[in-house]
Amino acid sequence: MCGIVGFTGEHQAAPILLDGLSKLEYRGYDSAGIAVRDGSADAEIIKAKGRLKVLAEKTNDGESVKGTCGIGHTRWATHGEPSENNAHPHASDDGNVVAVHNGIIENYQELKDKLVRKGYTFYSETDTEVAVKLIDYYYKKYEGTPVDAINHALVRIRGSYALAIMFRDYPEEIYVARKDSPMILGVANGESYIGSDVPAILKYTRDVYYIGNQEMARVRKGEITFYNLDGEEIEKELKTVEWDAEAAEKSGYEHFMIKEIHEQPKAVSDTLNSVIKDGMIDLSEVGLSEEEIKEISQIYIVACGSAYHVGVAAQYVMEDLARIPVRVELASEFRYRNPILDPKGLVVIISQSGETADSLAALRESKKQGVKTLGIVNVIGSSIAREADNVYYTLAGPEIAVATTKAYSTQLIAAYTLAIQFAKIRGQITEEQYAGYIEELQSIPEKIQRIIEDKERLQWFASKQVNAKDIFFIGRGIDYAISLEGSLKMKEISYIHSEAYAAGELKHGTISLIEEGTLVIGVLTQPELYEKTLSNMVECKSRGAYLMGLTTFGHYNIEENADFSVYIPKTDPHFATSLAVIPLQLLGYYVSVAKGLDVDKPRNLAKSVTVE
Repeated sequence: MCGIVGFTGEHQAAPILLDGLSKLEYRGYDSAGIAVRDGSADAEIIKAKGRLKVLAEKTNDGESVKGTCGIGHTRWATHGEPSENNAHPHASDDGNVVAVHNGIIENYQELKDKLVRKGYTFYSETDTEVAVKLIDYYYKKYEGTPVDAINHALVRIRGSYALAIMFRDYPEEIYVARKDSPMILGVANGESYIGSDVPAILKYTRDVYYIGNQEMARVRKGEITFYNLDGEEIEKELKTVEWDAEAAEKSGYEHFMIKEIHEQPKAVSDTLNSVIKDGMIDLSEVGLSEEEIKEISQIYIVACGSAYHVGVAAQYVMEDLARIPVRVELASEFRYRNPILDPKGLVVIISQSGETADSLAALRESKKQGVKTLGIVNVIGSSIAREADNVYYTLAGPEIAVATTKAYSTQLIAAYTLAIQFAKIRGQITEEQYAGYIEELQSIPEKIQRIIEDKERLQWFASKQVNAKDIFFIGRGIDYAISLEGSLKMKEISYIHSEAYAAGELKHGTISLIEEGTLVIGVLTQPELYEKTLSNMVECKSRGAYLMGLTTFGHYNIEENADFSVYIPKTDPHFATSLAVIPLQLLGYYVSVAKGLDVDKPRNLAKSVTVE
């Protein structure tokens, strides 16, 4: 969602803030702003609606704004329409307190009414302005420190927040507070950095602190002090981010998405190598013992978006190999139906960022019920990683494009390795099968590379689909899971309406939507289901559909029925998702490019959904 940056040090702050915000554009935003202080002078606030380049032009790329301490923000509208007035930073009536905020303050109207009675006036429609003026109110009422004022305010705020705050009386300091919205703090060479995500500060430092939930910090030049919600000092361990700065750059590619598609062989290989040692899967770093694995009675996979689609594919693989019942749950629905969880179950939370609000809430609900939890996340030190009982880190590196590709692929690998290891420990597969599955997994990176290298036909086909109004993806079993992700990739970046259906459900209503020329993409990677899905495709063709078939090499009879065919290398059918998803990622990408759209930052979307 929104992005936060902050800096205090010896260099000019504005160029650093703008650079940090540019690294957070992928999170989605509609306006941006910065506030910079030059010594004891009041903060200079500059805001702009629209893309970050508008703000950069207003500030001459930051050169016209002087000062060595500042905060910046990219806003994704929640309360109040996108406008310069509603953009952050926000200030108290007299400019005493200036702040930026990610999250949602649920009781903002109640607090606003109180502040109006105390004489405060409001210029925006945002909940953030309420938080700023509430902090200002308590700072003046009790004449205490910034930590005291923030503490008093946060006790009265309901909702989620990541706040970066500047006070007039503390000209070279920034104060931060966090609850359920991500925040990372970095130090290097006597200077300090604040970011709502790692890429914002990766260029300047890899030495970081992860501020915990309901904690505060005072950020000075090269020095950060942490406090709990009672205002007591607490200790934090400095961590090193393993990602390098170049990993968050385009490196010559036109878009981050195509760069990240090309990075999938390495990301998959790195994730595999993190758990496969001497030809065996080793989950010791994940923290699950053989005894715990044997005791699992039920697996609940909880996730949102593409991570949910990983769960759908994983359900087929885990149940078939390990013979453990698996339920896949949408995180946004999970806790609202008061779920009944087996005490001997395992809740698996999948999230690239490790900060997804609904997934984090599902994790906390599971822990509240006393059920063991496992997080599959890509960001070390993220909230889900810290709060889950066990954590499986995927090694995708920073993923910048909103539409996930390499993070999705590494999550699949995590699910496969869990399924295979669970199956072995629970006696459901032989040693020979175990070795065969591992060998097959290790061949996946090279097979993905072969698909990527043969992308020109897909690019040509995509160019013919720019005027499509509706696209349907169909498949059965694991192919249905693949269809779900292919459809999401298409709709989120091309803005073409697309849907995924279990092929056998077409005749239960959906086939009525097929018109002359409607594109139907059939996914056929499961040998036992191939003929059934092909029959469903032919039914669509007889009603005027234009057919694309996605299958494995060897099924050349697809060409007798499909108008366009795409082939992937053969693999064990359990792992077909890892290969079949690549052409669908490329198809969505090239359709979006052909339509001239903003591939990396599709409209209305954010990379990390950190509010409900």
